[in-house]
Amino acid sequence: MKFIDESKIEVFAGNGGNGIASFRREKYIDKGGPDGGDGGRGGSVFAQADRNINTLVDFRFARTHKARNGESGRGSDCYGKGADDVILHMPVGTVITDINSGEVIADLMHDGERALLAEGGKGGLGNIHFKSSTNRAPRQCTPGTEGETRELQLELKVLADVGLLGMPNAGKSTFIRSVSAARPKVADYPFTTLHPNLGVVRVSHEKSFVIADIPGLIEGAAEGAGLGHQFLRHLARTSLLLHLVDIAPLYEGTSPVGEAEAILNELKKYDQALYEKPRWLLLNKSDLLEDKDSTAAQFLKEFSDYDRVFVISAISGEGCKELTFAIMEHLLEVKEREQQAAAMSAQETDASTL
Repeated sequence: MKFIDESKIEVFAGNGGNGIASFRREKYIDKGGPDGGDGGRGGSVFAQADRNINTLVDFRFARTHKARNGESGRGSDCYGKGADDVILHMPVGTVITDINSGEVIADLMHDGERALLAEGGKGGLGNIHFKSSTNRAPRQCTPGTEGETRELQLELKVLADVGLLGMPNAGKSTFIRSVSAARPKVADYPFTTLHPNLGVVRVSHEKSFVIADIPGLIEGAAEGAGLGHQFLRHLARTSLLLHLVDIAPLYEGTSPVGEAEAILNELKKYDQALYEKPRWLLLNKSDLLEDKDSTAAQFLKEFSDYDRVFVISAISGEGCKELTFAIMEHLLEVKEREQQAAAMSAQETDASTL
């Protein structure tokens, strides 16, 4: 299946049914009085997160989604039937934005989470609501209200704890195969990943984290070179970035330091907040080096803009196990700090309400 991570759609909620002006007409019953019923409500349009869906491909080809109108009221105090709601199933991690206002309507973070996209119109009132002691034969009734209409931007941001950064052919796909059960394509010739891959790294029976491999960046991505920045959105939710650098490049004249600097420049151009996330350096392909320690030391002498540095070989697994343990420890510390911050915020809220 082709990976689709953004789309534009239009949603139309149903109109409410009209109320009706009607009077009871039966044999032997004179002046039966008003009996016009209300109109039914129009159907609303909802989005619901579904963990069984991985892309927005369904919304790339089906861009218009309409709910039915409510039925009009009838005589004999009969109310119109309300229309069924339309539920659009979307991947977990979908951000829904109103194109016209720029408002973020929903961020579907959890399986089963539901958000209202367009509310159906209310049914109109029949004339039974207008009778009174001074108006025994009302002919008033009201029409149903129109349902909402919206143009929406759908954007999928995958839910991952750790994100991989690097130039094409830095070994990101090989690394994610080495530490998880994910099986992105790898080969012994140069090529680049074309869509994001997710892998679950299981450190123990109780501890695991999700890692995301996105297509490689190249210098000039901000100007649209290569695949550009279109997949960097998938790193927005991560707690840690792993920057893979090919320390033993295939072609002479390729500078690992220059490639690392280029990646950081592109990251900074895309989003300052993403640039400021915790970032670790992975010097990959150490199995191809005769003296990996001196090569790593020379690299760090020229470029050391990282929180931690690991020398690994994704294809042989060297250093990968130690790295995954360190990542798990870091993620647990981040989670603990977030819980403490949330607890303090709750205490401050409780204190302010007293």
